[in-house]
Amino acid sequence: MNQLSSATTSSVSSLAPVAAHRGARVAIISASWHQDIVYQARDAALAEFDRHGLPPAQVALFDVPGAFEIPLLARKLARSGRYDAIVACALVVNGGIYRHEFVTTAVIDGLMRVQLDTEVPVMSAVLTPRDFHDHEDHLRFFREHFVKKGVEVAQACLQTMAYLRKLASPTLAKASAQAEPA
Repeated sequence: MNQLSSATTSSVSSLAPVAAHRGARVAIISASWHQDIVYQARDAALAEFDRHGLPPAQVALFDVPGAFEIPLLARKLARSGRYDAIVACALVVNGGIYRHEFVTTAVIDGLMRVQLDTEVPVMSAVLTPRDFHDHEDHLRFFREHFVKKGVEVAQACLQTMAYLRKLASPTLAKASAQAEPA
């Protein structure tokens, strides 16, 4: 998840909260590995959604064993037609058995494929630190970092849903058709 600029953040906060998200449904998929860290992003995203008028009742939560399982569930959820967007949260660390870059690449590529194939936005808070050590300093750092990433992914999700709703609006479609050269 890229950092949001202050211009992006201000445009997110200018969204009409309740009206813009009335009836919208979002799914959040969280990997269970390092759940104490991953849930920081999930919970921060839920709070940010609520702050912008998308209440928790409109957000469905799903858990999978690890990050590798996220794309398949994201695809099933996107194809169900029940969700306007999907958010993925995971922490992929070097476990010493295989290259964690392989897992991360597979997950991110899978999420992009789901998004492009279904036209349902899929946001990622799937993070892969270069160095992660299971000691209190790193655990504390990543818990705090995942809160920030949860807020950012929720803001990106809200903004993307707002743009897609604008594109789907009949008045915008009519204006675009009139602007096209003959």
